[in-house]
Amino acid sequence: MSGCDGRQGDGDLQGVAPNRTMDIKKQIEYWRKGAAEDWAMATDLIQREKPRYGLFFAHLALEKTLKAHVCRTTQDLAPRTHALLRLVELSQLRVSPEQRLLLSEFDRYQIEGRYPEDLISPPSPEEGRVQLEKAREIFQWLMQQL
Repeated sequence: MSGCDGRQGDGDLQGVAPNRTMDIKKQIEYWRKGAAEDWAMATDLIQREKPRYGLFFAHLALEKTLKAHVCRTTQDLAPRTHALLRLVELSQLRVSPEQRLLLSEFDRYQIEGRYPEDLISPPSPEEGRVQLEKAREIFQWLMQQL
């Protein structure tokens, strides 16, 4: 496969006919398992006072959980996007205004993790702990919904 979601540039699965029936349950489990692993890594990194990378992995965990929801809702592969609110829209999940705000603000951590040269200043260890706690509730809620 050419990408993390199994898509080539044209949207077809590599080496597989486009009309092939895919196993959506396997896709959901793939994203769910990856999300759990990334959340554990996020927690470990925050405990070790590496907030930039800890929050990056927390974003990744949220992203993967939402991609599992997108697969379940659309019965198709999740798109190649890191935008949490876009994934919420595609998943058709009903999120509160507070959850929506948290997810929109959390997108900055995927950018900081990928493009650190664009940073003004990295998050402090205390900010990392606070932000992880804010994300924990929505992460657990998303996982329970799967």
